[in-house]
Amino acid sequence: MKNSRSLWRALVLVLALGAILAANGIAAEKKQAPNAAKPAAAKMRETPPPPVRMGLEPKAMEILKAACDRLAATRTMQFTAVVTYENPSRFGTPLAYTTKSEVTLQRPDKLKVLTPYDGPASEFVYDGRLMTAFAPSENLVAVAEAPATIDEALKVAYDAAGIYFPFTDVIVADPYKALAEDLIIAFYIGQSKVVGGTTTDMVAFANNEVFIQIWIGVEDKMPRMVRAVYRQDKASLRHQLEFSGWQLDQPVSPEVFSATRIAGANPIPFAHPNKKRPSDGKPPAKGMSSTSK
Repeated sequence: MKNSRSLWRALVLVLALGAILAANGIAAEKKQAPNAAKPAAAKMRETPPPPVRMGLEPKAMEILKAACDRLAATRTMQFTAVVTYENPSRFGTPLAYTTKSEVTLQRPDKLKVLTPYDGPASEFVYDGRLMTAFAPSENLVAVAEAPATIDEALKVAYDAAGIYFPFTDVIVADPYKALAEDLIIAFYIGQSKVVGGTTTDMVAFANNEVFIQIWIGVEDKMPRMVRAVYRQDKASLRHQLEFSGWQLDQPVSPEVFSATRIAGANPIPFAHPNKKRPSDGKPPAKGMSSTSK
Protein backbone atom coordinates (compact mmCIF):
# COMPACT_ATOMS: atom_id res chain seq x y z
CA MET A 1 0.00 0.00 0.00
CA LYS A 2 2.83 2.27 0.87
CA ASN A 3 4.46 1.56 -2.50
CA SER A 4 1.19 2.35 -4.30
CA ARG A 5 0.97 5.73 -2.59
CA SER A 6 4.58 6.52 -3.50
CA LEU A 7 3.98 5.59 -7.11
CA TRP A 8 0.84 7.75 -7.22
CA ARG A 9 2.68 10.75 -5.79
CA ALA A 10 5.50 10.29 -8.32
CA LEU A 11 3.01 10.17 -11.19
CA VAL A 12 1.26 13.34 -10.01
CA LEU A 13 4.64 15.05 -9.71
CA VAL A 14 5.59 14.07 -13.27
CA LEU A 15 2.27 15.31 -14.66
CA ALA A 16 2.57 18.58 -12.79
CA LEU A 17 6.12 19.05 -13.98
CA GLY A 18 5.03 18.34 -17.57
CA ALA A 19 2.22 20.89 -17.31
CA ILE A 20 4.65 23.51 -16.00
CA LEU A 21 7.12 22.85 -18.81
CA ALA A 22 4.34 22.98 -21.44
CA ALA A 23 3.04 26.26 -20.03
CA ASN A 24 6.53 27.70 -20.08
CA GLY A 25 6.96 26.55 -23.69
CA ILE A 26 3.71 28.20 -24.80
CA ALA A 27 4.65 31.39 -23.00
CA ALA A 28 8.04 31.34 -24.70
CA GLU A 29 6.39 30.87 -28.12
CA LYS A 30 4.04 33.76 -27.45
CA LYS A 31 6.95 35.89 -26.35
CA GLN A 32 8.94 34.97 -29.48
CA ALA A 33 6.05 35.32 -31.96
CA PRO A 34 6.10 39.13 -32.08
CA ASN A 35 9.84 39.02 -32.60
CA ALA A 36 9.45 36.57 -35.50
CA ALA A 37 6.78 38.76 -37.09
CA LYS A 38 8.79 41.92 -36.70
CA PRO A 39 11.04 41.44 -39.76
CA ALA A 40 8.04 40.87 -42.09
CA ALA A 41 6.13 43.83 -40.68
CA ALA A 42 9.24 45.97 -40.85
CA LYS A 43 9.80 44.90 -44.44
CA MET A 44 6.23 45.85 -45.34
CA ARG A 45 6.75 49.25 -43.75
CA GLU A 46 9.97 49.71 -45.68
CA THR A 47 8.31 49.16 -49.11
CA PRO A 48 4.88 50.81 -49.11
CA PRO A 49 2.88 50.70 -52.36
CA PRO A 50 3.56 53.66 -54.63
CA PRO A 51 0.94 56.42 -54.38
CA VAL A 52 -1.55 56.79 -57.22
CA ARG A 53 -0.63 59.85 -59.22
CA MET A 54 -3.45 61.70 -60.89
CA GLY A 55 -2.47 63.01 -64.27
CA LEU A 56 -2.11 62.23 -67.96
CA GLU A 57 0.94 60.13 -68.76
CA PRO A 58 2.43 61.35 -72.07
CA LYS A 59 2.96 57.85 -73.49
CA ALA A 60 -0.64 56.88 -72.81
CA MET A 61 -1.95 60.04 -74.44
CA GLU A 62 0.31 59.56 -77.48
CA ILE A 63 -1.09 56.07 -78.06
CA LEU A 64 -4.67 57.29 -77.70
CA LYS A 65 -4.08 60.19 -80.07
CA ALA A 66 -2.42 58.01 -82.71
CA ALA A 67 -5.44 55.68 -82.72
CA CYS A 68 -7.90 58.57 -82.85
CA ASP A 69 -6.01 60.27 -85.69
CA ARG A 70 -6.09 57.04 -87.68
CA LEU A 71 -9.85 56.75 -87.21
CA ALA A 72 -10.51 60.42 -88.02
CA ALA A 73 -8.48 60.23 -91.24
CA THR A 74 -10.56 57.44 -92.78
CA ARG A 75 -13.23 58.22 -95.34
CA THR A 76 -14.97 54.83 -95.20
CA MET A 77 -14.94 52.32 -92.37
CA GLN A 78 -16.35 48.85 -91.79
CA PHE A 79 -16.01 46.74 -88.65
CA THR A 80 -17.77 44.28 -86.36
CA ALA A 81 -18.54 45.25 -82.78
CA VAL A 82 -19.37 42.68 -80.10
CA VAL A 83 -20.66 44.24 -76.89
CA THR A 84 -20.74 42.35 -73.59
CA TYR A 85 -22.54 44.01 -70.70
CA GLU A 86 -23.48 42.82 -67.23
CA ASN A 87 -26.80 42.94 -65.42
CA PRO A 88 -27.43 41.76 -61.85
CA SER A 89 -29.09 38.36 -61.50
CA ARG A 90 -31.71 37.47 -58.90
CA PHE A 91 -28.86 36.18 -56.75
CA GLY A 92 -26.99 39.48 -56.92
CA THR A 93 -24.04 38.24 -58.98
CA PRO A 94 -23.97 39.69 -62.51
CA LEU A 95 -24.93 37.89 -65.70
CA ALA A 96 -23.27 38.72 -69.03
CA TYR A 97 -25.26 39.51 -72.18
CA THR A 98 -23.91 40.16 -75.66
CA THR A 99 -24.90 41.91 -78.88
CA LYS A 100 -23.19 41.94 -82.26
CA SER A 101 -23.31 44.80 -84.75
CA GLU A 102 -22.00 45.15 -88.30
CA VAL A 103 -21.05 48.80 -88.89
CA THR A 104 -20.46 50.63 -92.18
CA LEU A 105 -19.90 54.37 -92.51
CA GLN A 106 -18.89 56.88 -95.11
CA ARG A 107 -17.91 60.34 -93.98
CA PRO A 108 -19.43 62.78 -93.52
CA ASP A 109 -23.05 61.71 -93.87
CA LYS A 110 -23.68 57.97 -94.19
CA LEU A 111 -23.97 55.26 -91.54
CA LYS A 112 -25.47 51.79 -91.32
CA VAL A 113 -25.61 49.63 -88.19
CA LEU A 114 -27.04 46.10 -88.40
CA THR A 115 -27.55 44.29 -85.09
CA PRO A 116 -28.84 40.79 -85.89
CA TYR A 117 -28.37 39.26 -82.41
CA ASP A 118 -28.43 38.69 -79.48
CA GLY A 119 -31.78 40.16 -78.50
CA PRO A 120 -34.26 41.79 -80.88
CA ALA A 121 -32.72 42.43 -84.30
CA SER A 122 -32.47 46.05 -85.42
CA GLU A 123 -31.23 48.11 -88.35
CA PHE A 124 -30.28 51.78 -88.36
CA VAL A 125 -29.59 53.59 -91.62
CA TYR A 126 -28.61 57.23 -92.11
CA ASP A 127 -28.13 58.49 -95.66
CA GLY A 128 -27.56 62.21 -95.12
CA ARG A 129 -31.26 63.06 -95.49
CA LEU A 130 -33.21 60.52 -93.43
CA MET A 131 -32.70 58.30 -90.40
CA THR A 132 -34.44 54.93 -90.51
CA ALA A 133 -34.80 52.57 -87.56
CA PHE A 134 -36.16 49.16 -88.54
CA ALA A 135 -37.16 46.22 -86.33
CA PRO A 136 -37.42 43.25 -88.75
CA SER A 137 -38.86 40.76 -86.24
CA GLU A 138 -41.76 43.08 -85.39
CA ASN A 139 -41.87 44.53 -88.93
CA LEU A 140 -41.87 48.09 -87.53
CA VAL A 141 -40.10 51.09 -89.02
CA ALA A 142 -39.52 54.67 -87.86
CA VAL A 143 -38.27 57.35 -90.26
CA ALA A 144 -37.21 60.93 -89.48
CA GLU A 145 -35.51 63.78 -91.24
CA ALA A 146 -31.83 63.95 -90.41
CA PRO A 147 -29.14 66.64 -90.12
CA ALA A 148 -26.13 66.87 -92.41
CA THR A 149 -23.42 64.91 -90.55
CA ILE A 150 -22.98 61.60 -88.74
CA ASP A 151 -22.21 63.38 -85.45
CA GLU A 152 -25.39 65.44 -85.60
CA ALA A 153 -27.48 62.45 -86.67
CA LEU A 154 -26.23 60.40 -83.72
CA LYS A 155 -27.16 63.18 -81.32
CA VAL A 156 -30.65 63.57 -82.80
CA ALA A 157 -31.21 59.81 -82.76
CA TYR A 158 -30.26 59.67 -79.08
CA ASP A 159 -32.22 62.75 -78.02
CA ALA A 160 -35.35 61.84 -79.98
CA ALA A 161 -35.51 58.06 -79.77
CA GLY A 162 -32.96 56.88 -77.21
CA ILE A 163 -30.87 55.20 -79.93
CA TYR A 164 -27.31 54.82 -78.68
CA PHE A 165 -24.32 52.83 -79.94
CA PRO A 166 -21.51 51.88 -77.52
CA PHE A 167 -18.96 52.48 -80.29
CA THR A 168 -20.09 56.08 -80.93
CA ASP A 169 -16.77 57.54 -79.80
CA VAL A 170 -15.02 55.56 -82.54
CA ILE A 171 -17.13 56.77 -85.46
CA VAL A 172 -17.50 60.49 -84.69
CA ALA A 173 -15.49 63.04 -86.68
CA ASP A 174 -13.10 63.81 -83.80
CA PRO A 175 -12.60 60.65 -81.71
CA TYR A 176 -9.76 62.19 -79.70
CA LYS A 177 -11.97 64.97 -78.41
CA ALA A 178 -14.64 62.44 -77.47
CA LEU A 179 -12.16 60.20 -75.61
CA ALA A 180 -9.78 62.75 -74.08
CA GLU A 181 -12.24 65.41 -72.97
CA ASP A 182 -12.32 65.88 -69.18
CA LEU A 183 -9.77 63.14 -68.49
CA ILE A 184 -8.26 63.19 -65.01
CA ILE A 185 -5.94 60.20 -65.33
CA ALA A 186 -4.31 58.19 -68.12
CA PHE A 187 -1.47 55.68 -67.86
CA TYR A 188 0.27 53.04 -69.95
CA ILE A 189 -0.11 49.43 -68.71
CA GLY A 190 1.99 47.37 -71.11
CA GLN A 191 1.56 45.12 -74.14
CA SER A 192 -0.59 42.08 -74.88
CA LYS A 193 -0.24 39.44 -77.58
CA VAL A 194 -3.62 37.87 -76.87
CA VAL A 195 -6.34 40.40 -77.73
CA GLY A 196 -7.34 40.71 -81.39
CA GLY A 197 -4.74 38.22 -82.60
CA THR A 198 -2.02 40.88 -82.67
CA THR A 199 0.26 42.83 -80.37
CA THR A 200 -1.60 45.65 -78.62
CA ASP A 201 -0.71 48.49 -76.28
CA MET A 202 -2.86 48.63 -73.16
CA VAL A 203 -3.88 52.04 -71.84
CA ALA A 204 -6.15 52.97 -68.94
CA PHE A 205 -7.85 56.33 -68.59
CA ALA A 206 -10.70 57.87 -66.65
CA ASN A 207 -12.81 60.95 -66.15
CA ASN A 208 -15.25 61.64 -63.33
CA GLU A 209 -17.85 59.29 -64.86
CA VAL A 210 -16.11 56.20 -66.20
CA PHE A 211 -12.88 54.18 -65.94
CA ILE A 212 -11.75 52.63 -69.25
CA GLN A 213 -9.08 50.18 -70.34
CA ILE A 214 -8.36 49.96 -74.07
CA TRP A 215 -6.24 47.65 -76.24
CA ILE A 216 -4.82 49.34 -79.38
CA GLY A 217 -2.88 47.61 -82.16
CA VAL A 218 0.82 48.46 -82.07
CA GLU A 219 1.21 48.33 -85.86
CA ASP A 220 -2.12 49.56 -87.24
CA LYS A 221 -3.19 51.81 -84.30
CA MET A 222 -6.70 50.37 -84.40
CA PRO A 223 -8.69 49.65 -81.21
CA ARG A 224 -9.27 45.97 -80.52
CA MET A 225 -11.05 45.93 -77.17
CA VAL A 226 -12.45 48.35 -74.59
CA ARG A 227 -13.57 47.65 -71.02
CA ALA A 228 -15.44 50.19 -68.93
CA VAL A 229 -16.80 50.56 -65.38
CA TYR A 230 -18.99 53.53 -64.51
CA ARG A 231 -18.23 55.43 -61.32
CA GLN A 232 -21.85 55.86 -60.24
CA ASP A 233 -22.53 52.12 -60.64
CA LYS A 234 -22.37 50.74 -57.09
CA ALA A 235 -22.26 47.18 -58.43
CA SER A 236 -19.24 48.02 -60.64
CA LEU A 237 -20.79 46.18 -63.58
CA ARG A 238 -18.40 45.80 -66.51
CA HIS A 239 -19.01 46.73 -70.12
CA GLN A 240 -16.80 45.27 -72.84
CA LEU A 241 -16.56 46.15 -76.53
CA GLU A 242 -14.55 44.02 -78.98
CA PHE A 243 -13.65 45.21 -82.49
CA SER A 244 -12.80 42.96 -85.43
CA GLY A 245 -12.88 42.90 -89.22
CA TRP A 246 -11.54 46.42 -89.67
CA GLN A 247 -11.72 47.66 -93.29
CA LEU A 248 -10.59 51.23 -93.86
CA ASP A 249 -10.98 53.36 -96.99
CA GLN A 250 -12.46 50.51 -99.02
CA PRO A 251 -15.09 51.30 -101.69
CA VAL A 252 -18.65 51.06 -100.37
CA SER A 253 -21.61 50.68 -102.72
CA PRO A 254 -24.28 53.42 -102.41
CA GLU A 255 -26.91 50.67 -102.07
CA VAL A 256 -25.49 49.80 -98.66
CA PHE A 257 -27.02 52.97 -97.21
CA SER A 258 -30.48 52.49 -98.71
CA ALA A 259 -33.19 51.10 -96.44
CA THR A 260 -34.54 48.60 -98.96
CA ARG A 261 -35.98 46.14 -96.44
CA ILE A 262 -38.57 48.49 -94.98
CA ALA A 263 -41.08 48.07 -97.81
CA GLY A 264 -44.33 46.90 -96.27
CA ALA A 265 -43.20 47.55 -92.67
CA ASN A 266 -45.62 49.18 -90.27
CA PRO A 267 -44.64 52.82 -89.56
CA ILE A 268 -44.28 54.08 -86.00
CA PRO A 269 -43.14 57.48 -84.63
CA PHE A 270 -39.41 58.13 -84.43
CA ALA A 271 -39.54 58.53 -80.65
CA HIS A 272 -38.22 57.01 -77.46
CA PRO A 273 -40.03 53.69 -76.80
CA ASN A 274 -40.48 54.51 -73.09
CA LYS A 275 -41.73 58.07 -73.56
CA LYS A 276 -45.28 58.58 -72.31
CA ARG A 277 -47.54 60.94 -74.16
CA PRO A 278 -49.53 63.51 -72.15
CA SER A 279 -53.03 62.50 -71.13
CA ASP A 280 -54.56 65.06 -73.50
CA GLY A 281 -52.96 63.32 -76.47
CA LYS A 282 -50.90 66.35 -77.49
CA PRO A 283 -47.18 65.98 -78.27
CA PRO A 284 -44.82 67.04 -75.46
CA ALA A 285 -43.33 70.51 -75.48
CA LYS A 286 -39.78 71.02 -76.68
CA GLY A 287 -37.17 70.04 -74.12
CA MET A 288 -39.44 67.56 -72.34
CA SER A 289 -38.29 64.44 -74.15
CA SER A 290 -36.62 61.85 -71.92
CA THR A 291 -33.74 59.69 -73.06
CA SER A 292 -31.77 56.80 -71.64
CA LYS A 293 -28.90 54.74 -72.87
